[in-house]
Amino acid sequence: MSYMTTTAQRVFGITRISLGWVFLWAFMDKMWGLGFATESSKAWLRGVSPTAGFLKFATEGPLVSFYQSLAGSGVVDWLFMGGLLGVGVALLLGILLRVAAVSGVLFMLLLYASLMPPENNPIMDEHIIYALLLIIFTILPSGEWWGLGRWWATLPWVQKMPWLK
Repeated sequence: MSYMTTTAQRVFGITRISLGWVFLWAFMDKMWGLGFATESSKAWLRGVSPTAGFLKFATEGPLVSFYQSLAGSGVVDWLFMGGLLGVGVALLLGILLRVAAVSGVLFMLLLYASLMPPENNPIMDEHIIYALLLIIFTILPSGEWWGLGRWWATLPWVQKMPWLK
């Protein structure tokens, strides 16, 4: 993309890595209870569901009964934690960005729908912004900027299945 300046490439690379860190940090905090959003005693490794508290007590709006019915489900916990880890690592490394974008956008839309209406704005919140960024990262070759995307795209099985880019 010749119209993309080096400065713009760096900004997109840093933004991709930063969003990856948001996902990965959420995973690590829920997994080990690092004392930020999750206390040590409520870590997933201590047997506490990483989704139950949110789904039981923080969900709002027209879909609240649906979300509350998912609270404490082992499948939901594994999907949630796997999503945080997978999207975070893919963004940090700049690989599998299409897979990360599809799953990350779905993840963000589900979180957005669980908090209807958003707390500080009647329409927009950070979940929509994150989803839009994930889409942008698949449109632009952002994995090549401070990432392993260029190398990843040369792998024979990735060339055969471009959705793995």
